[in-house]
Amino acid sequence: MAEKKRIYVSSRTSDLALIQTRFVIQQLNIVHPHIEFIIKNTETLGDKVLDVSLSKIGDKGLFTKELEDSLLSGETYFAVHSLKDIPTNLPPGLVVAAITKRMEPDDVVVMKKGLPFKTMNDLPKGAIVGTSSLRRIAQLKHLYPHLQFRDIRGNLNTRLKKLDEGDYACIILAKAGLERLGPAFAARITQSLGDDLYYAVGQGALGIEVAEENKEIIELLKPIHHQHTALCCLAERSFLNTLQGGCQVPIGVKTFVEGEELTLKGIVLSLDGTRVVKHFVKGPISDAINLGRVLGETMIQKGANEILTQIRESLK
Repeated sequence: MAEKKRIYVSSRTSDLALIQTRFVIQQLNIVHPHIEFIIKNTETLGDKVLDVSLSKIGDKGLFTKELEDSLLSGETYFAVHSLKDIPTNLPPGLVVAAITKRMEPDDVVVMKKGLPFKTMNDLPKGAIVGTSSLRRIAQLKHLYPHLQFRDIRGNLNTRLKKLDEGDYACIILAKAGLERLGPAFAARITQSLGDDLYYAVGQGALGIEVAEENKEIIELLKPIHHQHTALCCLAERSFLNTLQGGCQVPIGVKTFVEGEELTLKGIVLSLDGTRVVKHFVKGPISDAINLGRVLGETMIQKGANEILTQIRESLK
């Protein structure tokens, strides 16, 4: 029997990252049974530095750079990321070759074990909510000004342990991440914030990054590419790119598709949640990138750029 061709895949080291990478490999094994996919684990800066808030580290490739270096050196052939972690401006020579079908992109609440509360509205004044996302904090401060918000870092297992053993009443997480980790993790969700919060650009989808010149791998990934998800996320990423925003500024989106019409909603907030700019656009889903650009330009005219400039200055 002929020896299987080997393809090396770059992944972060967390449980969630490895689950996501194995999921992609399982999908590829269905259509490429003759190939052996081998995972190479890589720690990123965002994985190593856990005692500093994400916004103070910076957001240029915080969870991707080391994996991208592996692709550019030829050590690995593709890297699996949470799409929300991939900067809109990629290093020269790299492309997002495939985007997987999106899971529910909503943020959710996980309450501390033993507390009688289920929802954010149940929490008493001064209760501590854990999240490392400025996007979540700004929106929640706007909606729940009586609560306190504190940074919480680490992989999902670490954050859940900090929740149950620390001062937090609850933490805010992405629903997709908990569901990917399995039923025991998903069972901890006490409230969905889908009606309240705009989610992160690309949240719920996986992006697979490849060296642009590696046409063979790009072709190999085509069967797991989900075009509907990709168009929605391209609109969102175009919007984010127009605002020159990264994953650590308070920018959120909501995307809906009815037939061939795409609706893209965007929000930009000040860090304290007191200033909010919202807008939406509708148009053909085939015009996704342009719709994102138009939404970004419109929100700049409505004052979004002024808010973001002040935030960038305050984070220096």
